Amino acid sequence: MPLYADAEILIRANLHRIAQGERVRTIAIGVLTEIQHAAINNHKEAAGLPLLENPEIIFLGKHAYDSRVLRDGYTIEDVITQVQFALADSARVVESVKMTALKSTCLRADGYGNEVLDEAVFELTTRKPRAELYSIVPKGDKVKPKRQAK
Repeated sequence: MPLYADAEILIRANLHRIAQGERVRTIAIGVLTEIQHAAINNHKEAAGLPLLENPEIIFLGKHAYDSRVLRDGYTIEDVITQVQFALADSARVVESVKMTALKSTCLRADGYGNEVLDEAVFELTTRKPRAELYSIVPKGDKVKPKRQAK
């Protein structure tokens, strides 16, 4: 699996700190597989964009927290599960001119009545040469949980 052994603990800690209103630092949470890294670079090369030099994945969590927890009502544990599925070995690169992403190939019951495919959206320029996991999107979540209080 591309995630490091302590990734779940680190992600949870960052998200809880963000929930408390604290500023957090980026953390290294894993590494793309050779196939994923090559696919991203093939896509970037075809688009005439700079290649992703390092396959390490880093995470800050502010956008993920704001969009998934505050806006959509997911729990921090839900977000961690979304990350785990979106960054699985079997996840495939999503080719788009607007973004670089990995998408799970395994449908997952999200606990809210949906079968979803989790997608990890990367920011590849701000923290170069590493890929920042910017957002996680549970594709197919027509029924969302109730929003969390801020």
